[in-house]
Amino acid sequence: MAEDSTAVGRLVLAATPMGDIGDASQRLKDALGSADVVAAEDTRRTKSLAKALAVEITGRVVSFYDHVEAARIPALLADIEAGRTVLLVTDAGMPSVSDPGYRLVAACVELDLPVTCLPGPSAVTTALALSGLPVERFCFDGFSPRKGGQRREWLRTLATESRACVFFEAPHRLADCLADAVEVLGPDRRAAVCRELTKTYEEVKRGTLAELAAWAVEGARGEITVVLEGAQPKSADPADLVEEVESLTAEGIRLKDACAQVAGEYNASRRELYDAVLAARRDGEH
Repeated sequence: MAEDSTAVGRLVLAATPMGDIGDASQRLKDALGSADVVAAEDTRRTKSLAKALAVEITGRVVSFYDHVEAARIPALLADIEAGRTVLLVTDAGMPSVSDPGYRLVAACVELDLPVTCLPGPSAVTTALALSGLPVERFCFDGFSPRKGGQRREWLRTLATESRACVFFEAPHRLADCLADAVEVLGPDRRAAVCRELTKTYEEVKRGTLAELAAWAVEGARGEITVVLEGAQPKSADPADLVEEVESLTAEGIRLKDACAQVAGEYNASRRELYDAVLAARRDGEH
């Protein structure tokens, strides 16, 4: 006997306004009013959102935040398998993007259960559009590391990243993060700090990392998204890289290893760089 496909429900991911209630889509309103189950990062905020939208939630409302996410998944999967529609909403923006949701989506995919998405507000794309920087290609890194050492190590991975990078930062760590960025990436790399996007006190500060670091010392409040300009292509001319290789060998690194490291960073030929270093040394002997 053929399986009754109508018995299977679905998971619906829905983006919610970041601040301005007018950004709520009609599809979000319809989904809030019709879903059998509403899984909410913060049930109080979701009920307040529905009230502001003049929508009555008729389905069951369950909490779905970080600490209960794993425990909630089996019951939500059972709801979907029983033919119910589960609507997943987080406090602001899109579920799964630095918010709960990924694990539930992955579990649905594993069981071949339907998953769909109601697009809407996103701090990532909003900040990119407002940054005034080249953002045709970009990467998103979630929240920057909290601890200074880990944060500086993470920033080093962006030293040669040619794509714009978007990341979130807590307001009380912003000044330290930008100071570390000046130290690791240099003072002249451009960036934009976007604060309270779509809210009453929306603000976008654009400038070099040095300028933004000086501004942030005075304190910045609210939810913050940072857009960092992609790194400019570095010279791959081996003759221009000799000094950098020699600085590494002065630290005790073998010449071949130093050449491999620098060539990899600048997308240059290791063989040509090695020969350039030897030629420069010979010239220096005369």
